[in-house]
Formats: sequence, C-alpha cells, structure tokens
Amino acid sequence: MSSRLKIALLASCLWSTCLFAAENYSVNPAALELVDELVQEQGFDREELLLVLASAQRQESILTAIARPAEKSKPWYEYREIFLNEKRLEQGVEFYAEHKATLERVSKETGVPAEIIVSIIGVETYYGRIAGSYRVIDALSTLAFDYPPRSEFFTGELKSYLILTRQQGFDPLAMKGSYAGAMGYGQFMPSSYLAYAVDGDGDGIVDIWNNPVDAISSVANYFKRHGWRNGEAVVSGATAKGEVPEEWFVHGRKNLRPEHTVAQFAAVGLDAKMTVSPETLASAMKFELKNGYEYWLGFHNFYVITRYNHSAMYAMCVYELSRQIAAEITR
Repeated sequence: MSSRLKIALLASCLWSTCLFAAENYSVNPAALELVDELVQEQGFDREELLLVLASAQRQESILTAIARPAEKSKPWYEYREIFLNEKRLEQGVEFYAEHKATLERVSKETGVPAEIIVSIIGVETYYGRIAGSYRVIDALSTLAFDYPPRSEFFTGELKSYLILTRQQGFDPLAMKGSYAGAMGYGQFMPSSYLAYAVDGDGDGIVDIWNNPVDAISSVANYFKRHGWRNGEAVVSGATAKGEVPEEWFVHGRKNLRPEHTVAQFAAVGLDAKMTVSPETLASAMKFELKNGYEYWLGFHNFYVITRYNHSAMYAMCVYELSRQIAAEITR
C-alpha cells in the first residue's frame, strides 16, 4: 500500500472514529474475525485492513433497499416494461456499433452471441450508464455486519472484494457499485469478479468499471464458463392444451434447471411451438399477462442466462432484448 493511501486511510479512519464511533467496523467482532482470516490465509497487513474497515460507513439506505427489491413482486407484463423499451433498444444498438470489433472478436472466441453480451450489460446498467453510486466497501460492510439474514454471504463477498482490490492495486475505498456491492458494466459481485472477470485488452488490469473491453470479455467468459452452447436454441413459445402439473412450472428460483423433456411436457398438454427434439430437456414457464398467461419452454441456454440472475423473468427480458438488438443490427 502506498504511503499516500495509508495517510488517506488514516485520515478517514480518524474522521469515521470521531463521528461514527458506534458504527466503526474495525471494532466489530465479526469484522475482526474476517481480518484474522485475511491475515492468516492471504497475508494481509492487519493495520491496513483495520484502517479500511474503520473507513467503511453503515448505510441505512442499503438496508432499506435490500429489504424490498423493486421488481420481484411485479407481474410479467409490468416487469418486462422496465427492460424492454425503445430507449434501451436504441442505446443497445449504439453500444453494439461503438464496440462492434470487440464484441465480434469475443463472440467468436467464446461462442457467446454478441447480442446476448450487449443485452446483459443493457439490462444490468443501461450500458454502463447506471452502474451504482455506493462505495462497494460501504455496501458490503453494511450487509456483512448489519444484515443478519445474509451476513455469511456478504461477509464472503467483502472478503473477495478486499482480495481483488489488493490483487489489482485498486483503492478499496474508491470503487463504486450497487447497494448490494455489484460492480461495473456487468454488475459482477466480487466473488464472480475473482472467478470470471478477465483482462480483455491485455493491459494487465481487469477493469470492469471503466474499460468496456474488459467488461464485454468478462460477461462472455461468465457465460462460457457456465456452459453456453453455441448455436443452440434458448427458448420456445408453448401452447397449453392440458393440465400441466403446477410443480413443473418455474416458481421463483425453483425448477429453473431443465428436468423434464419436451416430450414429457407435450404428454401433459404443453406443446413447444418450435420444432425441437422430443428428448430435449426444458423448464416450463407461465408469465402473467393483463388477461391470462403466455407459456414458454426454456432450454439449456436459457438456464445459463438464469445463472447470471436466478429469475426466469430476468432471463426472458435478456433474451428478448437480445433478439431486438440482433434484428436492428442486421437490418
């Protein structure tokens, strides 16, 4: 750590200690356990870690936000309007044109369609325009130490964040992200950054915040590592003619993994509109419209999209936006 950063950390620590002593994470018992882990397992400097944690600030707005995610309770016909609109499509086409060479190179190398990469970035951050304004250290510390329902998860993410900032030489107090600590164009959590983020332009730094080449390459690598199959169908519309067992449909995070064949669905009255092998595994979805439902069968690649966000509606928005973008760029 540079002497300049140490001085900045010390000044921030003193300010934080004076004004927010009751919320100083450097004396939090759970935080001290994390410090011990990082010192023993990763060789961190204890003093530097304590300075960083003393500078982290509890954010009540983060706790409010995570307690009531905005889109989860919306029906499909309202949810899709958040992501599928003319503005997001137009800016997606612009993003594609601006980064065409990178997108086509990365798509060729990974087998992940360029429009899927663009769509993910569009759904996540409006193509980098809305990537989060919270300091990541504040978000992760608040959720790790003041949000008991998911303390274990966010403590792990905070640990990953401190590791990645040291690896890359980033100032841990400077990086910005979402209220949940998701970062950059593609909103990677720190553990996903460590596992899947890549240096797309070979400059020795993996910068998914400011470098669209790294961001594009990292999103593609995420999909490749989760098993994207080049050239395979993603979803098929379906027609419901019978009484499909309710437990066969996707409900929240349940049944996202394809476990029944297209033939099995057809036998209970859910027929794929697309011609596909009867032995193809699929998951069944019914999305609420203003009047009734629309039905879909999601295949392996659809499941891969849900690995990015464990939501069938999210994955469907990504897929539909990608189709719209692809149609526009091929006109």
